Amino acid sequence: MPDVDLAKQPVPGQGVPNGKAESQMTVISESDSLSGRLVMKGDGHLLGAFEGEVECDGEILVGKDARVEARIVTRNITISGSVRGNLTASGRLKITATGRLEGDARVGSLIVQEGGVHLGAIQVHPEGVPAQDFQPPPPGPAEAPVAEAHEAQTRPITTSVDRVKKMWGEFF
Repeated sequence: MPDVDLAKQPVPGQGVPNGKAESQMTVISESDSLSGRLVMKGDGHLLGAFEGEVECDGEILVGKDARVEARIVTRNITISGSVRGNLTASGRLKITATGRLEGDARVGSLIVQEGGVHLGAIQVHPEGVPAQDFQPPPPGPAEAPVAEAHEAQTRPITTSVDRVKKMWGEFF
């Protein structure tokens, strides 16, 4: 059987108006499982299982039953299944009601439908996603150094209570 390059298969009936060229579509169907590095010049549908890295010049659709564990770089992505890994979308990230993203994301715009889940940090850049690598957000108050947390606890509690009583004096 001859080797087939999935990324080069044209989609019938989706050519440009003059009919000279057809768009390219990569499809990993529900029963397929693939691992490695996937580079797509057109759009792609990930409907099965994939593990590795994905680079797509077009739009990616992750199907409802898909399981993807990958670092993804694309223009637009719609997630209806499960994606684990960091994601960069220069355009839109859409998480549908059945979609789940576990990982950090840098996107141009964000849509999360009711029921959609994102676990991780997100950076939305409406002016365009910077070319630099993803930087996680600085530590929040829960991750503050122990010394700073200890200093905050050494203040007398009566001072805070007294301020509240002064402000709400008529109720105490």
